[in-house]
Amino acid sequence: MSLTLRQLKYFSAVAEAGRISHAALQLNISQSAVTTAIRELEELMGQQLFDRHPHGVELTKAGRRFLSHAYAVLGAADEALRMPHEGANVEGSITVAASYTVLGYFLPHHLQRFEQLHPQVTVKVHEVAREAIEEGLITQRYDIGVMLTSNVVLRELSLETFFGSQRRLWVPAKHPLLDKAEVTLADVAAEPYIMLTVDEAAATALKYWSKTPLQPKVRLRTSSVEAVRSTVANGLGVTVLSDMVYRPWSLEGKRIETINLRDAVPTMNIGLGWKQGVAFSPAMTAFREYFRQLFLEPASARQVRSRGAER
Repeated sequence: MSLTLRQLKYFSAVAEAGRISHAALQLNISQSAVTTAIRELEELMGQQLFDRHPHGVELTKAGRRFLSHAYAVLGAADEALRMPHEGANVEGSITVAASYTVLGYFLPHHLQRFEQLHPQVTVKVHEVAREAIEEGLITQRYDIGVMLTSNVVLRELSLETFFGSQRRLWVPAKHPLLDKAEVTLADVAAEPYIMLTVDEAAATALKYWSKTPLQPKVRLRTSSVEAVRSTVANGLGVTVLSDMVYRPWSLEGKRIETINLRDAVPTMNIGLGWKQGVAFSPAMTAFREYFRQLFLEPASARQVRSRGAER
């Protein structure tokens, strides 16, 4: 077994978050994947890097020493990725459309990394609603949309979904549901519910609620994720939202916990969309390949959900 950057990345995320579940949320991967990586790393090192507690993990003395080395290796790897390469020769511009949620909680980091890799490509970003993104792609006002692909309606678009962000129940710290071995939508229906409305979140929620005989007891509707976060943290209700927008603290510094639901709740899928049959420019190809290489394994790239012709 050899040391991998993946193990170092997962290890540093757990060290910073203090809980494996929270690190998994930040990394947009499963908790089991993080647990496996940490176990493999500890076996490789021949020593325990974390002390496990009921409410989280804490670095051991060896873990604290190892963390500094992990940061050094990850930093060096990041610097290496900034070296000029053949991608730096790509020139041009690309107009990207993204919705509120994607732009606020997903895209900025990737725009910065793409700019490092392709300094000669100019990326112009527009924040617009899903309907406007679809219409703009069809009329070619936008080249590519970074989208919630699970919400797309128009069949004239080709889509590639890169990952699904799991939806979980958000509750305030010390909420009684945290003590239950299993939580269902029936449990949620008994609580006051905070309904997010931005990016069709309410419509999506009602779709999966409609498949049950239950309905949420909506106490507040808001387009602000921060308002939802603060309202939940202050004990005024619960909500079901995706890991992508989850943060463990409200603006007031109050804790928010997440709970896996037994009932099937669809993931929030994120990916790219473009007009079917459009000719890809070098800049568009570079933008698409950036996300493919980041999120898709080589074998799975051929199995991406795509509608219509690729080019």
